[in-house]
Amino acid sequence: MSELIDQTELQSRAERLVAAARNAGADACDAIAVTGVSLGVEVRDGKVEETERAEGDDVTLRVFVGKRSAAVSANQLDNPSDLAERAVAMAKVAPEDPFAGLADPDLLVKQLPELELLDSKQLSADELTNIALQAEAAGLSVEGVSKSGGASASWRLAGVVMATSHGFQGSYLSSRFGMSMTAVAGDGTAMERDYDFDSRTFFEDLDAPADIGRRAGQRAVRRLNPDKLSTRTTNVVYEARAARSILGHLVGAINGASVARKTSFLMDHMGEPVLAPGLTVVDDPFKRRGAATRPFDGEGTEASVLNMVEDGVLQHWYLDGASARELGLTPNGRARRAGSGTSPGSTNVTLMPGEKSLEELMADAGDGLLVTDLIGHGVNGLTGDYSRGAAGFWFENGKIVRPVSEITIAGNLKDMFKRMVPGSDLDNRYAAAAPSIMIEGMALAGN
Repeated sequence: MSELIDQTELQSRAERLVAAARNAGADACDAIAVTGVSLGVEVRDGKVEETERAEGDDVTLRVFVGKRSAAVSANQLDNPSDLAERAVAMAKVAPEDPFAGLADPDLLVKQLPELELLDSKQLSADELTNIALQAEAAGLSVEGVSKSGGASASWRLAGVVMATSHGFQGSYLSSRFGMSMTAVAGDGTAMERDYDFDSRTFFEDLDAPADIGRRAGQRAVRRLNPDKLSTRTTNVVYEARAARSILGHLVGAINGASVARKTSFLMDHMGEPVLAPGLTVVDDPFKRRGAATRPFDGEGTEASVLNMVEDGVLQHWYLDGASARELGLTPNGRARRAGSGTSPGSTNVTLMPGEKSLEELMADAGDGLLVTDLIGHGVNGLTGDYSRGAAGFWFENGKIVRPVSEITIAGNLKDMFKRMVPGSDLDNRYAAAAPSIMIEGMALAGN
């Protein structure tokens, strides 16, 4: 991959920025140099609609003058001194932040782990076009599909280098491949659409294009002629695709920055049960070929695999340096770069699966709603109140009887978390991985 991304040049950019910032008067600083190459193709009705190739470079310098900080970014680095002097001047007039600063040197990564982040395979525009066309053709072949909403295939390569004034240097390359297909079923005002997709670090791990297209078509067809439901209290089963959003709400609630700001409904629950007994949530920055795998975080801090929740009990916050200092804790390698500073966040986070299949969860629930699609972002992070638009299927005696739409499901996440029953069908492909989830006794608003 050296012909596409020169890590040596990236390293040089970061090191020159750090040296220039120290010369300009920064007490401490760090620099991140990022570059990327991507190629994507979109097709519709058997023809290429768009082919896009992008190449980009970006450098970000963050400087500290006492407890004041500032950051500047640039696409080109013609003169590191100019960028450094501007950053230091900005920092000198910035308000003080008692929690600002580089990571403690004792907490820095000492040796970068070996991770499977880079597939050497490169795809041409013709190869990507063929993949997208295969997916589209498979979707259109499903009985009941009336037209294509388009299909796409993409490939990208990214390089990251980080250097700090207190001696940390790290770099890595990563690859990503993806494809998707959207199918439309029915005609006129009775049309329904759905999609399927896949995204992987290694090309060989991708689902077959025909499988992606066929599943998209089948999902669209089964949504035809949906009913509406009357308002009621019912059991709700989230299929794995939708269940990832429930896991995302938990991740947001245990973010150290939210806890420090006192804007999380779980801020007083450390060491207490927050999920049902037996449930465990694992965050693994070193997951092989994982979507959010990385050898170091946005501050160069050492990380480890963490059971964020174990046997239902909350064990950790997501912490970067600033949130950890504010909370009087030790950072745990979950820093993400965010503009002029960092923010804490998850890596590869997984709700560990249970023992029952989706069908068995529905059988246990008896009657209820199978959620396949969620709409809106109706979650109050301070109270945990939850209200989302939804579509899916009504089931009776554990068997799907009809598609339904235009529904709102509501509850409070504190209660929902403690009633969660995970299935066995863990979808482990993405940064937030969850199996299907059943939650008893949710409010459903319909007609």
